[in-house]
Amino acid sequence: MSSLVTRFHLLLLMVTVAITGVGFVRIPADFAYPAHWSGSYADWLWPRNIALLVAPFEVLVIGAFFLLARLLTKNHFAKVQHILDPALTLLLAVVTAIQLGLLVIGIGSDIDLVRLTGAGLGIALLILGIVFFEAERHTYAGLRMPWPIASDRAWKLVHRITGIASGLAGAVLLALAWFDPGLGLLVIAYAATLILLPAVAGMATLLSRRL
Repeated sequence: MSSLVTRFHLLLLMVTVAITGVGFVRIPADFAYPAHWSGSYADWLWPRNIALLVAPFEVLVIGAFFLLARLLTKNHFAKVQHILDPALTLLLAVVTAIQLGLLVIGIGSDIDLVRLTGAGLGIALLILGIVFFEAERHTYAGLRMPWPIASDRAWKLVHRITGIASGLAGAVLLALAWFDPGLGLLVIAYAATLILLPAVAGMATLLSRRL
């Protein structure tokens, strides 16, 4: 039976759950994370119990991908598996890194892993944007969707739109990681980027069918 959820994905989930458990034990119950800064003043705070709810989000992501694999036909699954598998890995890795960052901040360390995660993700998206923008049409390379991209012109347009979107998202994440507007905006930006980029690619391919 086809499945997008591997043992490695379950390992990431268990690591995140373990980090969460350590967080509830080691971080004081009244601790609050500065989620947004206004000058030198934190005007938005995340209580510990709310901030550490990142772990259940990871469970929802795994559940969604598991259900998606069941809904796809064998043919569609074969076409998109090599895209969805690393996408799920990236999503879970970012969630695990954020949870580890919350733990490190909560126990009083100066290492800001949440911002480092944003910088790493931003650099990866910039590189991916360049690859998409410069990509030439190839049978086994590029974006894979359940529907075909009809012409060479449409294929190039889709990849350039996706490349520009990926590059802009990477630049925004790097800027946010550098200026540090607060934990809340950083986490929201990570989630928005990982959700909106596939949506942009999908919409671009649908529009390309009219070309």
